[in-house]
Amino acid sequence: MAQGDAINGARLFMARCNQCHTISAGGMHKAGPNLHGVVGRKAGTQPFYFYSQAHTNQNVVWTEENLFKYLENPKAFVPGTKKSFPGLKNPQDRSDVIAFLKQAR
Repeated sequence: MAQGDAINGARLFMARCNQCHTISAGGMHKAGPNLHGVVGRKAGTQPFYFYSQAHTNQNVVWTEENLFKYLENPKAFVPGTKKSFPGLKNPQDRSDVIAFLKQAR
């Protein structure tokens, strides 16, 4: 996994993720859960968000490596997810988004 650029990650997040997710501390959920503090959190555990069974049954922690795989193809990583996001095919884009997410702890 390449070194991520958080500034480019913020740009990508605003363009590709912000429609469904917030990232501010205490921010509201949208169609997807708030992603503040997602790095290191167990999947499907954000309070007050109703996850699909696919996510709640997933026994995974959102490490950088797992996020990297998930962001490439969410439906392959979590079979049965309702998420319609097709993923980020460019490895550098995935690394950049993860670098941005790591800043929101």
